[in-house]
Amino acid sequence: MIDFARNVRLWFAPQEIRDEGTTPDYRFSLANERTFLAWLRTALALIGGGFAVDQFLPDLRWGWRVGLALALLAAGVLCSLRAVNHWIRCERAMRKGEDLPVSRFPAVLSLAVAIVALAMVVVVLVGWEG
Repeated sequence: MIDFARNVRLWFAPQEIRDEGTTPDYRFSLANERTFLAWLRTALALIGGGFAVDQFLPDLRWGWRVGLALALLAAGVLCSLRAVNHWIRCERAMRKGEDLPVSRFPAVLSLAVAIVALAMVVVVLVGWEG
């Protein structure tokens, strides 16, 4: 828990990470940043998908529409928060010469997206009015 709190603090003061370990090859830091940006693009796509479901499927039953939209929006929020936390954790690990952190988040996100996709398949097969 203390490590998580430190990571959150570093989200807003990334210059303090220079106090830890040694500076890694800049190419690794830039690759870490590109990965961060890829996670943010994924988060934006999920959020956009959530809004699209809500706004462009008015004939879909309210419960389905809101449930699918909220699932996509929640996945987008979690993905964006996970992106910055993973970026900090990887940067710290590289500076300390440690193994990069492992995470179950990609598997969880994949399952969540698959579940929403399966729900959309059901909606398409059953029809808009359900």
